[in-house]
Amino acid sequence: MQEIKKEKVILVGLNCPIFKEDETSDEITLSELAALVETAGGEPIATVLQNRPAPDARTFIGEGKCEEVRALADAHEADLIIFDNELSPSQLRSLEELTGHTVLDRPALILDIFAQRARTGEGKLQVELAQYQYILPRLAGLGKAMSRLGGGIGTRGPGESKLESDRRHIRRRIDKLRDDLEQVRQVRAVQRRQRKKTELPMVAIVGYTNAGKSTLLNQLTGAGIEANDRLFDTLDPTTRKRRISDTQEVLLSDTVGFIRKLPHHLVSAFKATLEELQYADLLLHVVDISDPLWESQAATVEKVIGQLGAGEIPRVMVYNKADRCDILPHFADGVLFSARTGEGTEALLHAMETALGRGKHVMQLLIPYSDGGVLDMLHRESEVRSVEYAEAGTLVEAVVDDKTCGRMQKYKVE
Repeated sequence: MQEIKKEKVILVGLNCPIFKEDETSDEITLSELAALVETAGGEPIATVLQNRPAPDARTFIGEGKCEEVRALADAHEADLIIFDNELSPSQLRSLEELTGHTVLDRPALILDIFAQRARTGEGKLQVELAQYQYILPRLAGLGKAMSRLGGGIGTRGPGESKLESDRRHIRRRIDKLRDDLEQVRQVRAVQRRQRKKTELPMVAIVGYTNAGKSTLLNQLTGAGIEANDRLFDTLDPTTRKRRISDTQEVLLSDTVGFIRKLPHHLVSAFKATLEELQYADLLLHVVDISDPLWESQAATVEKVIGQLGAGEIPRVMVYNKADRCDILPHFADGVLFSARTGEGTEALLHAMETALGRGKHVMQLLIPYSDGGVLDMLHRESEVRSVEYAEAGTLVEAVVDDKTCGRMQKYKVE
C-alpha cells in the first residue's frame, strides 16, 4: 500500500496583548497547534512567533515577518502555512500573495479535523454547515487552499467529500443544511421529552478535548465507545444508563470536547448537539490533571459552558488521569479519578448522587381534582413516586426542586 504523503506545515503565532485570554504562553498554544496539525495528518516542520502590540490589518504579522515566513516555507518546501489565530478574508488573500504559499488559520484546521471525525449523519451535517459558514466570506482568500490538487487540509468535507468552491452552490447548500439541522433539533426535543418521562436525571460529560470523557463513559457504563488518545475523537454524542446508588439511576451523555479558540461557526453549527447541555441536570467536568495546562483548559471549558447558557447547572469536577501523576494534588471541590483503571469510581458515584440530591424535596401532596393541571406539571417537571386517588383529590408523593417546592406548599399534607 502506498504511504500517504504528509503535508509539511509552517506554524505561525502572534504574541499580542489583545489575544491574551489567560496566562498560557504563546509557545504552549503553538505546541497545541502542532498537535492539531498532526491530528489532521500534517507534519509541523518549523514555527515562527511574531511580537506586535496589535495585529497588522493587512498581513496580521507585518510585511517584514511575511518575508521571513516565505523564506522559511521555500527552504523547507512547505505545503501549508497555518496561523494560530483566525484571519480575515483580506488577510488570507494578502498572506497568500506575499508568501506564495497556501495559508490557513486555526479555525480552518479545527474544522478539517472535525470533518474527518464526523461519523453519524447529524455530525456530518453540523460539520459541513460550520465549514461552509467559515468558507463563504473567505472564498477569494482561500483560492490556493481550495484549488489544491488531491485536496488536503482545509479542502475536505465530511466523509472524504471535497468542499464546494462555487459561491452560489455554497449558499444553497447552507440553506439545505440549516433546514436539515432544524429537523434534527426537533427530533432531539422529542427525545428529551421522552427521556423526561423516564424521570431519570440527565448527566452530561464535558471537558477539554482528550481529557478522557469517552473513557470515563466506558468505565461507568461499559458503553464500548472507541476511546483513543487523540484530539477531537468524539463528535457524536452517546447516551447510556447507569445506576449510581440503590435508589438512583441516571442517563450519562458524552459530548464533543472543547479547545482554546474554538471556532464560533462550530459552536453555532453544533447547536443541536451542544444545546443538550442546557437541559442536563448535572455536568461532569472532566479535567486531565496529568496535563501541565489543566487549569487553563478547565477555565476554557467553563467559559464555553457559560456561553452555551449552561453556567448555572450543578457540576462535579472530575480530576481524571490520576494514574499518570506521581504526586496527587488535593482537590476540595471534586473527585480524583482514573477513567483507565476505574480508581475513584465509588467516590464519583457518591458525588453525583449528592449533587443531584441538592435542592430536592420529597413532598406528600393532596391535589384537588379541580387542579388537574398541577398533576400534569408535576409529571413533566418532577419525579412522581406514587399516585393514589382519594375522595378529596389525588394523593401524590413527588421529588421536587426548590422552586416547585415553594409553589406546592398549599397542597402539602402534614
